[in-house]
Amino acid sequence: MFDFKAARHHMVESQIRTSDVTNLEVIKAFRNFSRENFVPKAHRALAYGDAHIDLGNGRVMIRPRDFAKMVQAAKIVSSDIVLDIACGRGYSTAILAQLSDTVVGLDNNEADVVRATDILTDAEVTNAAVVQGKLKDGASKHGPFDVIFVNGAIPEVPEIWTNQLAENGRLVCLIQSGSIGQVRVYTKINNIIGETIVFDASAPTIPGFETEEVFDF
Repeated sequence: MFDFKAARHHMVESQIRTSDVTNLEVIKAFRNFSRENFVPKAHRALAYGDAHIDLGNGRVMIRPRDFAKMVQAAKIVSSDIVLDIACGRGYSTAILAQLSDTVVGLDNNEADVVRATDILTDAEVTNAAVVQGKLKDGASKHGPFDVIFVNGAIPEVPEIWTNQLAENGRLVCLIQSGSIGQVRVYTKINNIIGETIVFDASAPTIPGFETEEVFDF
């Protein structure tokens, strides 16, 4: 039988802590949740590997190292209200919920919303809810948000998302137009959006966010 507990320990010690993730609360959150419960059964043995996991429909669960670094970059505190965009089966929502006051997971796939809700209920995550909606629209009726977290690559940040940030709010995402992108943190101060590049990374673009190719003749 596969030892998921040992695999989770190895993921934290060999992938996350060796990648400059030093926030003890972030590390604790990754130790607390069984990642294998949030992935398709066919991929459970790969749950703790150093790679993205295919969730179907062009979506992935971000590799542990990159995901942990993104979470740390969000600088989440216990009073924060978080929007988790493209949350898939809810693993990111579960992790973010350990660090914040409330998490709203947003996904456009009805089946994943149902799965995520069931998994989070089984995991006794009581400060998070997953809702269905258009990803590009965000979830304004639940905001404003102290943190907006995006799972997967996008070419640019929709203005409607930054409009849903609270004062001093942070939006963490992977901006990518080629094979390699950059994880960036956008911060709203006095209604002005500032940008910080955190690290290089890559991931599949979230379906629906692809840029159209322009051809010169």
